[in-house]
Amino acid sequence: MAGLPVYRWRLAPDGLATRRQLRALGLRPGGQEVAAQIERPRRKRGPLIAYLYRVELALPVRPMTAAKAAALAKANSARRICPSCRRDVGYVIPAHLGVCNPCT
Repeated sequence: MAGLPVYRWRLAPDGLATRRQLRALGLRPGGQEVAAQIERPRRKRGPLIAYLYRVELALPVRPMTAAKAAALAKANSARRICPSCRRDVGYVIPAHLGVCNPCT
């Protein structure tokens, strides 16, 4: 993203927000281009970078439909079923284990 204004951490001007900040306001970028970026310096590694969007160009978040809610519930329930014992364990199975705790 060459040519973008770069601001230091917590020094971005008003009217710009990250995706998370937009979401907290009930907004989404809505297809707009990245307006700027923020860099947070870190020791011994490259800086953390967050892209900023214009708040005035952001659109409202699309509402959750019944079909989307049903699909999301189905996907989340599939993540709770252990592939080994085929039980719904009541929590999302960790990816690094691949099976529920009793099967480990």
